[in-house]
Amino acid sequence: MRWTFPSPVNPQTTRQLAESLNVEPLVAQLLVQRGIETFDEARQFFRPELSDLHDPFLMKDMDKAVARIESAIDNGENILVFGDYDVDGTTAVSLVSSYLRSHYPNIATYIPDRYKEGYGVSYLGIDYADDNGCSLIIALDCGIKSIEHVAYAKEKNIDFIICDHHRPGDILPDAVAILDPKRADCDYPYDELCGCGVGFKLIQALGKNRGETIEDLLPYLDLVAAAIAADIVPMTGENRILAKFGLQVINSFPRPGIKALVDQAKKSSFDITDVVFIIAPRINAAGRIRHGHHAVDLLTETDFETAKIYAGEIEKYNVDRKSLDKRITEEALRQIIENEESERSSTVVFHETWHKGVIGIVASRLIETYYRPTLVFTKSEGKLAASARSVRGFDVYNALEACAEYLEQFGGHMYAAGLTLKEENYLLFKEAFEKVVSETLHPDLKTPEISVDAEIDFADITPKFFRILKQFEPFGPQNMTPVFLTKNLYDTGFAKRIGEDEKHLKLFVKQRDSGGISGIAFGLGSKLDVVKNQQPFEAVYCIDENEWNGTITQQLRVKDIRSIG
Repeated sequence: MRWTFPSPVNPQTTRQLAESLNVEPLVAQLLVQRGIETFDEARQFFRPELSDLHDPFLMKDMDKAVARIESAIDNGENILVFGDYDVDGTTAVSLVSSYLRSHYPNIATYIPDRYKEGYGVSYLGIDYADDNGCSLIIALDCGIKSIEHVAYAKEKNIDFIICDHHRPGDILPDAVAILDPKRADCDYPYDELCGCGVGFKLIQALGKNRGETIEDLLPYLDLVAAAIAADIVPMTGENRILAKFGLQVINSFPRPGIKALVDQAKKSSFDITDVVFIIAPRINAAGRIRHGHHAVDLLTETDFETAKIYAGEIEKYNVDRKSLDKRITEEALRQIIENEESERSSTVVFHETWHKGVIGIVASRLIETYYRPTLVFTKSEGKLAASARSVRGFDVYNALEACAEYLEQFGGHMYAAGLTLKEENYLLFKEAFEKVVSETLHPDLKTPEISVDAEIDFADITPKFFRILKQFEPFGPQNMTPVFLTKNLYDTGFAKRIGEDEKHLKLFVKQRDSGGISGIAFGLGSKLDVVKNQQPFEAVYCIDENEWNGTITQQLRVKDIRSIG
């Protein structure tokens, strides 16, 4: 692990902010490191309000989208709400369809089959709309590159409204409206929304047009929070506001489908990490193992008893997903060794029987062993399909763009993408991708990095400091859980390996005359000797809470340990 430290902040800015907020300099430092330098910026950070959300009509084409939907409602047209099969797509479809149905009955939904249709707008979906008399399709979390599909729909007199957040190509589809804050000609103030977030801006605009308040839309924010957490978008600006209020909905009055998932976990409250690791994988499991429409059925169900049945079915899909994920990861690791590819700059692996629904998860797992840009291929509908995952600081989308001559389709963003190619181009692409990565991946990016926010002593971890730290939530990209470094730590004699294969460490450590603090160090079982050799060591960690038998205590979530000297 490589430990990195932030550039020094302006001491005058930190001091002024600490004085204006009446907080310790350490808190002010953490804020300034996150770009928060004034009292007003801090107020908005700690006390976000729904009124801080931007006017949705600032987004390019929003007026056209609202006008077309209102026209469809006035004329009694059938509307199809179409979305991707992942969490972002299924929550977006659930959100927009639920909102529209609260005003108008002629609403249908469609999620493409991951295996028969693949990612994005599909011809089968357009045919479904045509067969069911739909004259308007609202595409969510996809569509920004669907030029031929939109043209095909137009031949059938079907209009498109595209709500996407992925990077556009040079040419845009001929849709009635294209809502995408990443459009070059869009001046919307915030361009990091997820697909469900763009969908929320659409219903916010529809609501505003109908005289509804932003508070009227609060019940939809459990869906938006799930999408923000799952899609790993920056936890800044509007995303932070929507996630914060969405978590309040999840913890107080969630929709029946979300409540059914929450009840399965048997936790008293959910934070954004719980959404990432408990709610999101289960929503995703439907599209990975069976079909994404099962997730939409769950998330739009209004009867709690029925929702519990749906949630039970989805839990079975999630168990199957875990089993597949484990087996395929093991097979992929063996393939890397057998092909003598451990020292390459990239990982590109393929087997025709690997389950398409879990190759993205497998790619992420492989990065835990071989820290480098990774693609996992399988065979699908006569072509090879892959999920790509990247390492911090490397733009895998740009790398794929450099290899576009070998690809049939690709889309995504900096850290995750999907692609298809003809099987005869696989080896050519594999070598081209390796060449691009080896030439552009900076050596520093080849080692996992831990970004340390500040060096502190255990004496700094006071109840007041921890209470303020909790107010930094929800955490996510660009507002990650603060990581601290503490030096001159000693084992109190209780350190031990725990877990399967003794991979983890349970600690109880002290610094000088401070009282001891317990800690858990996942994956650091090999560091036991560093802790127990009766010499001082240093650790980087997050400050966490541990709930056990109804009692909540502070503990360290240790990320790495090093001997001193």
